[in-house]
Amino acid sequence: MAFDYRLSDGIGTITFDRPAQMNTLTRASAVALARLFDETDADDAVRALIVTGEGRAFCAGADLSGGGFGTGDDGSDPARDWGGILTMRIFDSVKPIVAAVNGVAAGVGATMQLPMDVRIASTDARFGFVFSRRGIVPESASSWFLPRVVGISRALDWCYSGRVFGADEALSAGLVRSLHAPGDLMEAARTLARTYVEGTAPVSVALTRRMMWRMLAEPAPMAAHLMESAMIPTRGRSADAREGVAAFMEKRAAVFPDTVSAGLPEV
Repeated sequence: MAFDYRLSDGIGTITFDRPAQMNTLTRASAVALARLFDETDADDAVRALIVTGEGRAFCAGADLSGGGFGTGDDGSDPARDWGGILTMRIFDSVKPIVAAVNGVAAGVGATMQLPMDVRIASTDARFGFVFSRRGIVPESASSWFLPRVVGISRALDWCYSGRVFGADEALSAGLVRSLHAPGDLMEAARTLARTYVEGTAPVSVALTRRMMWRMLAEPAPMAAHLMESAMIPTRGRSADAREGVAAFMEKRAAVFPDTVSAGLPEV
């Protein structure tokens, strides 16, 4: 298996686990990872996710030893870019996702992070959107995500040159939120993820994630206004809202009863 998954205290940790191969991915492992997000979405014990790598790399891209771009026999649509299958599944997740970038993140190792909600990095991390140096083009829907994360000029600079750049540049461009000493990275990721888990309503967090990401494609704020106008009264009548108000008035911790697995209103 190309990755390890563990759940503790509401936080699931996905670790790429091929350190000798710099955690490179095959199509089959990328599709398997996409299917893991089906499981984490359905599991109400999972409140947030961290994605990281074992060893010196986060993920150094596609495993080119087998050609790298093959269709495989994993049951996925052979006409679709497999990196895109993974990133679109991450985009559709209803749980917050933190990328803890411990080392090299190139190709799909960089693009898969873009639909994750927050990226933090080790001072040892390096990033590369290296497609022009492999004779291909950006993949994993990165031509949509990357300009929205860092702006069109920076996105084109990185993709035109295909150069590998360091954590400081990633921080200054807004690709990552913060930098940490290598030994402190995972604790920083867990501390951050806990702020999304403790004292918050799972359904509210899931809907907020969906609302924010989907509104990126809207050309004007009226779409957000109309969506929020529909959502606010719906959630205002929920058991979660009653509990949230009661807990605030009674100065106690809230115990939110609604679950993500019971279904979300359409956004």
